[in-house]
Amino acid sequence: MTNPSPAPDGQVADAEARNWVDTYAPEAARPYLRLSRLDRPTPILFLLLPCWWGLALAILYDQAPRLEDLWIAGGCAIGALLMRGAGCTWNDITDRDIDAQVARTRSRPIPAGQVTVRGAVLWMCGQSVLAFFILLTFHPAAILLGVLALVPVAIYPFAKRFTWWPQVFLGLAFNWGALLAWTAHRGQLDAPAVLLYAAGIAWTLYYDTIYAHQDIEDDALIGVKSTARLFGTQTPQWLRRFLVATVGLMGLAVIFAGIEQASVLALIAALAGPWAMGWHMAWQMRGLDIEDPEKCMTLFRANRDTGLIPLIFFIVALLV
Repeated sequence: MTNPSPAPDGQVADAEARNWVDTYAPEAARPYLRLSRLDRPTPILFLLLPCWWGLALAILYDQAPRLEDLWIAGGCAIGALLMRGAGCTWNDITDRDIDAQVARTRSRPIPAGQVTVRGAVLWMCGQSVLAFFILLTFHPAAILLGVLALVPVAIYPFAKRFTWWPQVFLGLAFNWGALLAWTAHRGQLDAPAVLLYAAGIAWTLYYDTIYAHQDIEDDALIGVKSTARLFGTQTPQWLRRFLVATVGLMGLAVIFAGIEQASVLALIAALAGPWAMGWHMAWQMRGLDIEDPEKCMTLFRANRDTGLIPLIFFIVALLV
C-alpha cells in the first residue's frame, strides 16, 4: 500500500477533516486527544447509540419513564466519550508495533513518537477512573455490568492475533451499553436487552468489516486477521447476512419489549426503526466498493446515521 503523505502538525492520517482537535485544541493536549480518537468523533456514537436504544426499549417495556432516565441518557453519553477514549488508548498501547507497519495508522501518537507508552497508560487510567465515577451513580446491577464490560474491551486489541473474527470482540465491547442502559433503568437484565445486544453485534460486524477493507493489504503483509481478509471477495454476501441479522434481532427485541404493555401504534412505530435501519444498510451496499479505501471510510462513517434511525423511531414510539 502506498504511504500517505505526512500529515502536518502531527495530525493522524485518517482524522476527520477540519476536526476540532487539530483546529482548536491546545497544542500540548492534541496528542492525548488524538489517542482518544477525538479527532475522529463519529465512532463515539457506535458506543452511545446502543445505550440509548436499550434505555428507550426499557421504557417501552415497562411504560414507566422517570426523571432519572435523563441522567441515564446523559451519563451514558459522558461514559461513552470517556470509555471510547480509554479503549482506543488501550488499543494504541497494545498495537503500537503493528500500527507502525500500517500506512493508515503509523501517524498515530505512539508510533509517531508524540506520546510515550507511560503517558498513554496514565491517560487511559484517568479516563477510566472518571467513567467509573459516573457508573457508580447507576443501579448496582448496572454497575456490575459496567465492570464486566472491561473484559471484552481488554481482549479486543489482541483478537486479531488469534481469530479471523476480531470484529465479534469489537461488537461485544461496543454494544455493551444496550445491556447496561436497560439494566440502569429496569434494575435487572431482560431478554429484549440481550436480543438488542445481539443485533448491535451484527451491526458492528457489518460496519467494521467495511472499515477493515481499508487495511487489507497491510494486514495480509504483517499477518493481522480480520473478517475483511477472511471474506475477501465474498464480503458483500456476508454483509447482507449481517444486515438481515441486525434487522431481525432488533425487530425481535422490539416485539418482546413492547408486546405486553405498549399500544399497537407504539409497537408499529418502534418496529419501523429496524425496518428503516435495514433500508439504510441496503443503500450502503449499492455504493460499496471494497477495493476503494476512501469509499469504505465514507460508508463506515455513514453508519452514524444508520444507528440514529432506529433511535428516532423508538423515541416516536414513546411519545405516541
